[in-house]
Amino acid sequence: MQIPSPPLFWRTFLLIVLLIIGCLAATLFSFRVFEREPRARQIAQQVISTVNVTRSALLYSDPAIRRELLAELADNEGIRIVPVEADDMVRPFPDTPVVRLAIERIRDRLGPQTRLIEEVNGIRGIWVSFNIDEDAYWVFIDRDPLARQAGGAWVRWALLSTLLALLAAATISAAVNRPLARLTRAARELGAGRAPAPLPEQGPAEIRAVNQSFNRMVSDLTQIEQDRAVLLAGISHDLRTPLARLRLELEVNDLPEEARAAMAGDIEQMDTIVRQFLDYARERPQQPKDEADLSQLVSDAVARLRLPAATIETEVEEGLHGSVYRTELERAIDNLATNATRYGRSPDGQLRLSVQLRREGREVVLAVSDEGPGIDVKDHDRLLRPFERGDTARSQAKGAGLGLAIVERIARLHGGRFTLTARTDGRSGLRAALRLPT
Repeated sequence: MQIPSPPLFWRTFLLIVLLIIGCLAATLFSFRVFEREPRARQIAQQVISTVNVTRSALLYSDPAIRRELLAELADNEGIRIVPVEADDMVRPFPDTPVVRLAIERIRDRLGPQTRLIEEVNGIRGIWVSFNIDEDAYWVFIDRDPLARQAGGAWVRWALLSTLLALLAAATISAAVNRPLARLTRAARELGAGRAPAPLPEQGPAEIRAVNQSFNRMVSDLTQIEQDRAVLLAGISHDLRTPLARLRLELEVNDLPEEARAAMAGDIEQMDTIVRQFLDYARERPQQPKDEADLSQLVSDAVARLRLPAATIETEVEEGLHGSVYRTELERAIDNLATNATRYGRSPDGQLRLSVQLRREGREVVLAVSDEGPGIDVKDHDRLLRPFERGDTARSQAKGAGLGLAIVERIARLHGGRFTLTARTDGRSGLRAALRLPT
């Protein structure tokens, strides 16, 4: 099963977010790398100064005031002097790049025997060893410069920056995808047989060029539709006039009945072909949509069918209404019945049709079923194209190959769809279904 691709907006949004995250990660890594040595240097200088000042205080201060001096350092600066004992429980700092650099600088200045410890006898801080003559001492610094301070303000600013970055990513994604979304809607309108509003020819050069090309294409297609309608209307007028004369001459001339019937059939076929050309070439319905009782409309249209020697079963659900083009829907029913007359006879030569109108979910389905030989599944879509006919078994029938194409266009005109399927009631034949949204 193929997983559907996410919309372009979300793909662009996620790419921008990933880019922001990557840039932030690279910035943080660079900051930590380039900040490492200055921070280690600062920590080492602070520890070295503290140890040197404390040692000087012990060496050169008056013994009478030494106790008060040490007490003042402990109270005001958080610095205490403790003798090193053999049974001291110590825990070193974690081996990080900053700690390694700081220890190297401290030992360069204070001697290679100097130790930098994180915890002594359960008390955490910075413990630095030094010697006075033969005696070893710990200098305890209560304010740990190695501890990073991450206050609430920093967290709030980080969250606010992230939120602003996401809003900016959403705005950029929407701005990038807005022209494409507008073009998609216009293409969908054009595909449904409606003329879309012209796209704005502004913005970046690429978008402007695409919109200009699309507008030109819509204009050309509209002109082609108009020219085709005029052309076929002219052909219809030029052909129907001699056809009418042929009918008149056929009636007044004394011809054998068999020849008269054959000629009348040929004239009727030519007239039908011309009418189908006109129906297919018509750009839009001649009458507007209106609210109709679909049940009554279909019943009346079936009653008006002139199908000699045909059996028609009608199953119409009552109370179905919709906004439709009445004439177009009646034309669709007539075309489906005509198509069934040509192709849907049972093996015994009889024409048995079933016309159904019912609601299926959010659609109203008008279906015409026959008992003919049916068609291959691979030909279903092909037969909805103009001037297409069935396989060899059906190619003996006469017509322009526009009947089903006209029904398919009427379905799209109503925002629905037209499908060809095999019958599902256990009988052979073809089921042509016009599905209209409620």
